[in-house]
Amino acid sequence: MSNFLKRSWIFVPILGALAIIVVLLLMAGADPLEALGAIINGAFGTQKKFLDTTAFWIPLLLASTGLLVTFAAGLWNIGIEGQIVMGAIAASAVALHVKAPQPVMILLEVLAAMAGGALWAAIAAVLKTRGKVNEIFGGLALTNLAIILTNYLISGPWTPPEGGSFRGSEEFPAASLLPLLSDSKFSIVAFLLGVTAVVLVWYILGNTFWGLKLKALGKNPYSAFLLGVSSEKETIFAMAFCGALAGLGGAVRVLSWFDKPSLRQSISGGIGYLALMVVMLAAFRVIIMPFIAYFFSVVLKGGISLEVNLQLDSSIGGILTGLMVLLVLLFGDRTKIFGQKQVENNHE
Repeated sequence: MSNFLKRSWIFVPILGALAIIVVLLLMAGADPLEALGAIINGAFGTQKKFLDTTAFWIPLLLASTGLLVTFAAGLWNIGIEGQIVMGAIAASAVALHVKAPQPVMILLEVLAAMAGGALWAAIAAVLKTRGKVNEIFGGLALTNLAIILTNYLISGPWTPPEGGSFRGSEEFPAASLLPLLSDSKFSIVAFLLGVTAVVLVWYILGNTFWGLKLKALGKNPYSAFLLGVSSEKETIFAMAFCGALAGLGGAVRVLSWFDKPSLRQSISGGIGYLALMVVMLAAFRVIIMPFIAYFFSVVLKGGISLEVNLQLDSSIGGILTGLMVLLVLLFGDRTKIFGQKQVENNHE
């Protein structure tokens, strides 16, 4: 019974956040059941809505899956937002400057996006291992640089023929885009990439020597060093692996999300920061992480309908997800979130 309680602790923040949202809705004079119905209808009301909700889930899933690797190694890859952006930029470069059949184009874009994200994450890792710059600060700085680079490209070299603008780059050719299902933003190719990433990371963390080394590094770096684990090499590899999956998420966004596909400002859509919340709420468990990510997608996509149908602010969905993570940090098992070594240091 005690094991069941330990495993089900994660539902407490979800239920607590829902209770707070119910109170807020009642204070605003809204019917909580009606609001719930609007969210469900906004996420699943039609086939297109269901597919679009799932499409939003895929890059979030890819980023969250990558973060599981860095968190296993005890790394806070806050710069994942910038890695998503760099993946989108790399995929856009291929889309705008390479001409090839669609399957070849998609393969090149995927590889370029993974390389772009991996490179950006590896730079943060090298700054940490060689320059002693905390990965949080290095990641945030690199994210800002990625955003600046995006703005430069869409207002300079990749300016649309009709003139410069911060709205987006030149539109991509049809052969460069991911094939979409019906009139939605959902791509079978992107879905398969997301599922493959989850299975791969589950296997790596649970069944490989590299996964064991990452966990040893995350639990106790000094003990890992005594066992012969190179903290520098594993840090760089873990960050690059996460960056590759984040970059792939950026490619999915830029090649499937917009009616007029192009590189845009805020191309990441805040998905990197959402992924951090997903992984914390899932307590770094690979098995339940995809379901938490999909729940976030449902709440955020369905929450848009609150403003249309009930004249409520659509940010309620964001408040709900933020409350869940806050309650995890307040009442959850901190050793699962921050690692045993960090918690012990805080008490010294």
